[in-house]
Amino acid sequence: MINSPPVDQPVIPWLDNGRPREECGVFAIHGNQDAAALSALGLHALQHRGQEAAGIVSFDGHHFHPHRDLGQVGDIFGDPSVIERLKGEAAIGHVRYSTSGDPALRNVQPLYADFHFGGLALAHNGNLTNARTLRQELVSRGALFQSTSDTEVFQHLIATSAGGRLIDRFTDALSQVEGAYSLVALSRRKVIAARDPLGVRPLSLGRLGSSWIVTSESCAFDIIGADFVRDVDPGEVIVIDDNGLESIKPLPKMKQRFCIFEYVYFARPDSLIEDRNVYEVRKRIGAELARESHIAADMVIPVPDSGVPAAIGYAGEVGLPFELGLIRNHYVGRTFIEPRDEIRHLGVKLKHNANREQLMGKRVVMVDDSIVRGTTAKKIVEMVRQAGAKEVHLRISSPPTTQSCFYGIDTPERRELLAAQHDVEGMRALVGADSLAFVSVDGLYKAVCGAARDKASPQFCDACFTDEYPTSLTDLADGTEKSQLSLLAEIGRR
Repeated sequence: MINSPPVDQPVIPWLDNGRPREECGVFAIHGNQDAAALSALGLHALQHRGQEAAGIVSFDGHHFHPHRDLGQVGDIFGDPSVIERLKGEAAIGHVRYSTSGDPALRNVQPLYADFHFGGLALAHNGNLTNARTLRQELVSRGALFQSTSDTEVFQHLIATSAGGRLIDRFTDALSQVEGAYSLVALSRRKVIAARDPLGVRPLSLGRLGSSWIVTSESCAFDIIGADFVRDVDPGEVIVIDDNGLESIKPLPKMKQRFCIFEYVYFARPDSLIEDRNVYEVRKRIGAELARESHIAADMVIPVPDSGVPAAIGYAGEVGLPFELGLIRNHYVGRTFIEPRDEIRHLGVKLKHNANREQLMGKRVVMVDDSIVRGTTAKKIVEMVRQAGAKEVHLRISSPPTTQSCFYGIDTPERRELLAAQHDVEGMRALVGADSLAFVSVDGLYKAVCGAARDKASPQFCDACFTDEYPTSLTDLADGTEKSQLSLLAEIGRR
């Protein structure tokens, strides 16, 4: 969901990597005496989906035990005494990079509330495109909101539902929301998980012995030795209790529109999503990119880490050496002290450094996953050129990002997107490359699913490239262009 960083952990603009921000990750487990510890490990595997905050809520048969904080998973749950306090055989967890709501502790998930039927904790990945509208309606009926996260909208819809059983209230709430969500919930008796009818965000089902697990990506199963069972179907609600697992599909069936950018950038490369290995998909994207736009060169280098698989695929397709022309520093944090203005331009070197011996005198194809604002691309092209590269040809393994995302990815406002303001030649001139090319939309589709994009009924959500949003953007119905940040500011003033 969309957040700026905590006040004590400012995002320094020159440390920003210029990519869309990650979203969130969820984890839920039922029927294991080490539920909290396994949740913490699962969240660690999902850390790439959110680095601002994390939380776990467990239930021991009598009481709920929450622990939430700002920071990364290892910092929050690294103290064994914290896990020891999270008692119980059922738990849900969340890692957050916010796309809605400010980064204060009140927005850190899972959110917990006491209802007349008992306690309920909720966590979700995604964004509701009618959250502002629903919030206004609920407030007008007397609802009191404690956070600015759209996750709390789910809580109030459940509280005000006329349904009798919890699952009826839960599905009634789902029927009122629009947008993207992969949602996990914990009550006194059940773990509940749900995925929106379009299946925009990922959600996987796994098993560890007799324990059932639901999580955003299959890589979270690997870290705890669990087995991947299957993806949760779009529109499916999973209910897990002491009697086992029940699957229901209470929502109208819709054509799936999974986020294609998960394959390009967001998912971990070792995850299995929709029966596809992300790493192999990214290599195929790189190969397709090479077929569409290769130019004479001496080597292929990635912008690490997300550009690595595509660069491997590109190099393999054209028969060029794959080299690590850029070395990434993995130990840069958000709390790094901001330097004086005169050395601010050195910030990109905190994350990447050119491997001069490999680059000197070479014609280089440099592969990256995306260009958003273009500021980082410009600095990296300059760095490679200053290291002695004779030519720098930039290749991007996604189409030009021309639109904002409203489904759980923190992209800038459209006016800040380089591709929304310039054609490819204009972008090439601004970033300083000798040539610039993006994989085509059809090429991306061919790499992912083996077929070109069905223009009448696209196989994925690709709105950031095509401006074809799969749901109504109810909160933008006044016709004005508002980014998620603009919507957040509007909600925050209420």
